[in-house]
Amino acid sequence: MASIQDKHSSQELLQAQVDLWHHALGFVKSMALKCAMELQIPNTIQHHGGSMTPSELAMKTGLHPSKLPRLRRLMRVLTVSGIFVVHEPASPDKEVVYGLTPTTRLLVSDKANSNLFPILSSMLDSTVISPFLGMHSWFLDECTTSLFKKAHGLNVWEMADQDSTYNQLINNAMVSDSNFLMDIILRECGDVFLGINSLIDVAGGHGGAARAITKAFPQMKCSVLDLPHVVAEAPADDHVLFISGDMFKYIPPANALFLKWVFHDWGDEDCVKLLKNCKEAIPPRDAGGKVIIVDMVVGSGLNEIVTRETHVLYDLFIMCVEGIEREEFEWKRIFMEAGFGDYKIISVLGVRSVIELYP
Repeated sequence: MASIQDKHSSQELLQAQVDLWHHALGFVKSMALKCAMELQIPNTIQHHGGSMTPSELAMKTGLHPSKLPRLRRLMRVLTVSGIFVVHEPASPDKEVVYGLTPTTRLLVSDKANSNLFPILSSMLDSTVISPFLGMHSWFLDECTTSLFKKAHGLNVWEMADQDSTYNQLINNAMVSDSNFLMDIILRECGDVFLGINSLIDVAGGHGGAARAITKAFPQMKCSVLDLPHVVAEAPADDHVLFISGDMFKYIPPANALFLKWVFHDWGDEDCVKLLKNCKEAIPPRDAGGKVIIVDMVVGSGLNEIVTRETHVLYDLFIMCVEGIEREEFEWKRIFMEAGFGDYKIISVLGVRSVIELYP
């Protein structure tokens, strides 16, 4: 039997080796970004006028001089991967200069609607990362508990309920995501909110999305429904009413419901139950009733490798807490099972979409 070396050219074999190494070392990019964030490197460069040499950066971040060569290696990874930009020196005796990119500026902007630092921090938190180290044994285990619960003894919502620090991490992440995304949603597809008199943001956390909606549509009565421990820590707001409750038990009536990044946390059975509660809370379609969903539709949107890969990577990421990212046929199945009649997908939000769901 011919060996693999006999079947492929040397260059094909070497490229295959590079592909495997690149895949295996993917976690290093994540850890390099996490390190840069925790060292406040993006903020430091921003506050220094947008550019810094390695020596300036080491001094401003309080690093010991012995770490300077290692800092250069860290920044080399982050410049090659496009997180930062590097400008070569004008002469050999000068240092390179690091600058921010549009990507990095999303971590440092002073504007609340542009800062993604909190949600990236939640994605890179050790609480989320550590369960993946035992993923192989989880697959071999016959138990049906989530990967997260197998590692920590609690599911993600139980941990948030019992650990105030982790709860704050999640809430900050959701507010960060809402502040960033809602401005784009309202700009790109704000028509979905036209004609709505009352809206409830279901599982809306601390009300980031609801505040953005009521600011854009001041005539609309906006409320947030979430669990008691979430509502208890929500900031006071004159324009948004916070309702303590369980969406799986009851959703108060409204013309429309808004659910951003909710369904991906739950399996089909729970989603159908939630959707049935949604259907009971809204009027018929001819009276303006609808559900507005912001979530991923795997395979939709731009047909390019980064979007496609992010879809499936995030699906595996959310699998850790027994969540799932759905393809259109999977969305349609739970919509129809819950008794809804029609839906419309608007894929203009990068890796996510807006879905208008009608009774």
